[in-house]
Amino acid sequence: MALLEVRNLKTYFHTREGVVRAVDDVSFDVEKGQTIGIVGESGSGKSVTCYSLLRLIPEPPGKIEGGTAMFDGMDLLSLGSKEMRKIRGNRIGMIFQEPMTSLNPYLRISSQLIEPLRIHRGLSKSEALDLAVAEMDAVGIPDPKSRIHSFPHEFSGGMRQRVMIAMALINRPEILIADEPTTALDVTIQKQVLDLIRTRQEELGTAVIFITHDLAVVSEVCDYVNVMYAGRFVERAPVKTLFREPKHAYTRALQKSIPATQEKGADLYTIPGLPPLLNREIDCCAFAPRCETQTKDQCLTDQRPNLVETDAGHWVQDCPGCLGPF
Repeated sequence: MALLEVRNLKTYFHTREGVVRAVDDVSFDVEKGQTIGIVGESGSGKSVTCYSLLRLIPEPPGKIEGGTAMFDGMDLLSLGSKEMRKIRGNRIGMIFQEPMTSLNPYLRISSQLIEPLRIHRGLSKSEALDLAVAEMDAVGIPDPKSRIHSFPHEFSGGMRQRVMIAMALINRPEILIADEPTTALDVTIQKQVLDLIRTRQEELGTAVIFITHDLAVVSEVCDYVNVMYAGRFVERAPVKTLFREPKHAYTRALQKSIPATQEKGADLYTIPGLPPLLNREIDCCAFAPRCETQTKDQCLTDQRPNLVETDAGHWVQDCPGCLGPF
């Protein structure tokens, strides 16, 4: 049995412009110690998927319209607020996308790091402080005893992200959600942060859900990948299979847009057009207007494609147009 089983998750936002179907019938599993990736462009529904699991969607305008998320015999989507507070920051941790807006600028790092220890484990202030210092040392922050009393603005972007990793892992969660943890960092610091997450994961046995728009990052850290577009998964596969045999046109376009795959001096490839507006019901192939395959005229126009298993563990939407050659 998987550590986390998500089935048919639907999260909509009810706005003046209509109902935005941000996540529309998404299913996936997370095994113990596994790293799964959710990859796609901005607005595809990646972050909303994971915010839904932790019940962090603002209600209103957001609402989880359907689905289940079974974790240790509990459905995360139907738990009360008191039960969810016991899980957030304790059994499921999260590294948010921008540490400067996630850390409270008015509180010292020490106050923010010891809070989950005192709430969830009932430690005294001195016991919690000792563990916080040890966790800061474990994530590579120099001179943690003195720096733990600093304010967030006294840290660099990379160091703030390390603080967020320490905070997310300090209670030894079973699942860690990493929401684009390297987006605002330069390439050198990105690698350090990715290596740090992987090292701590191996030490603690934590499963990781890694959200990113960068397939190159996915290839380094993930075991299994879910490619998301317009609120749905268009392809799911083990990472080696996905890079060796990508099937959906969107997955292939994302791979093609990785700068390292381009010939030196050649123009960088970009996917044409824009993702569809999700406040309008999509009853056809969502990728059809941007599809560049030779069979794009065969994209479904009267129904949305279904996710089907083509090989063991490899799932892809069954749109004939998106499965054709470039």
